[in-house]
Amino acid sequence: MSRRGSAEPQATETIIGKETEFKGVIRSHGLLRVDGRLEGEVMHQGDLVVGEQGSVVATIKAQNVTVAGEVKGNVDADGRLEMLPSGRLFGDIRVGYLVVAEGAIFQGMSQMKGEERPVPRVEPKPPPAPPR
Repeated sequence: MSRRGSAEPQATETIIGKETEFKGVIRSHGLLRVDGRLEGEVMHQGDLVVGEQGSVVATIKAQNVTVAGEVKGNVDADGRLEMLPSGRLFGDIRVGYLVVAEGAIFQGMSQMKGEERPVPRVEPKPPPAPPR
């Protein structure tokens, strides 16, 4: 894995094809590609690619996620979330790195994993005393 969190190219191990619908929980490793419809939960210890024709309505936990199709649900990516120009994501994200191409649509809250440390509180200074 590179320093930026993107994975080295790897062979696709699991494909949900264009004419396939899956409902349930997926737990897997390697590269998962969705070109059909997936509903439920994805607990993936590898990379997830949602193709241009892919539709995912699920809570997603994966190493790296690439969105070229549509995702409705929250995404937790330890590495990188990349949204391609045709990608649409509706949900909250928690990621190590975020790349959003021009034309992609993202609606939701985002949190970068490096920001989880508490922010030090700064006490406000009292206003200066009025002149006498």
